[in-house]
Amino acid sequence: MKKIAILSTLFIGAFAWAQGIKFEDGNFASIVAKAKKENKLIFIDAYASWCGPCKLMVKNIFPLKTVGDYYNSHFINAKIDMEKGEGIDLAKKYNVKAFPTYLFINGNGEAVHRTLGYVEESDFIQFAKDAEDPSKRLTSLKQQFESGEKDPEFLKNLAGLTIYNDPEFAGKVLNRYFQQKSTLDQEDVQMLLSGTQTTDSPLYKTFQDKKADILKLIPADKYEAINKNIKLNTVAQKAYNSETKTWNDSYFMTETSKFLSKEEADKILKRMKANRALKNKDIPTYEKLILELYQDYSTASSAELNSLAWNFFENVNNKSSLEKAVAWAQESVKKDQNFANTDTLANLYNKVGDKKNAKIWAEKSIELAKTSGEDSSDTEKLLKSL
Repeated sequence: MKKIAILSTLFIGAFAWAQGIKFEDGNFASIVAKAKKENKLIFIDAYASWCGPCKLMVKNIFPLKTVGDYYNSHFINAKIDMEKGEGIDLAKKYNVKAFPTYLFINGNGEAVHRTLGYVEESDFIQFAKDAEDPSKRLTSLKQQFESGEKDPEFLKNLAGLTIYNDPEFAGKVLNRYFQQKSTLDQEDVQMLLSGTQTTDSPLYKTFQDKKADILKLIPADKYEAINKNIKLNTVAQKAYNSETKTWNDSYFMTETSKFLSKEEADKILKRMKANRALKNKDIPTYEKLILELYQDYSTASSAELNSLAWNFFENVNNKSSLEKAVAWAQESVKKDQNFANTDTLANLYNKVGDKKNAKIWAEKSIELAKTSGEDSSDTEKLLKSL
């Protein structure tokens, strides 16, 4: 009877999973070919392995029967990590800058609709219906905007769809939206702060003109910190040449001296250079700058240290540098022990050859994952290999 019960449980589990979205296993070219042959749109869950909301969608939304019924019958579905393999080029092609992003692509490989973020069941299904309705697709919404549409709810929705992948366009949308607003509410302020990326944006004037309204909702010191970040982002964009992958240090230091101390500007420039080097896969430069910046890491947060440690695990092979990363991971766990940073520590111990500690922390990480309901399958694979 026990054996039959186990088999029944396995069958029910498999059947429940089958009710959710069925994702294709092939490469992108084969998925496009299949979509064209079946005259369907492609739905792509564009995700990153570290993305928390992405994992929650996998756990809570993708397995639902209602979601699976709709997506499986209307689309060719694919899950693609935008930071690995062909996903890297696809992220560039479709301008994916935030996760999770949901892309709806036709059989010619053209993106006709997109949205992003963790969403509940009904909204996720509505996104799919909007993608199939030419009048509600992003391409159509943009055309309506260019034709002069001024409805506040329309503008708010369009800004939300474009603010991360096309901030310049979203800035124009929000500028029209805020021209109609005499006062700002909490949601308005959040959109304004998200949309104001540089002092060159038309929204920066709104940010300044509506300061009194904003200060009713956020503290003055936070407003000033945001203002400083907007100025900093403006300078950074002008100081970095993406074609030559070089920085104009002199320009950066001169311009930031107007609102930062020299010591603060120097640290920020190093951090920006390190982040850009990592993005450009210039690992030696990234490694050197991070080691300089984090000789003293006592004030760094647990999450910050975990991120650094994981980046070194994934990209660095120098043993002394990896040992430094182990120290960061240890400090991260000391400050706030959770599934993510214990997993990082286990992987780093394994990479430096300390199998004993790798096993201890892998077991601890799996235990924490079970408590918090997180996916520990990769950690379990690590434990089995030890």
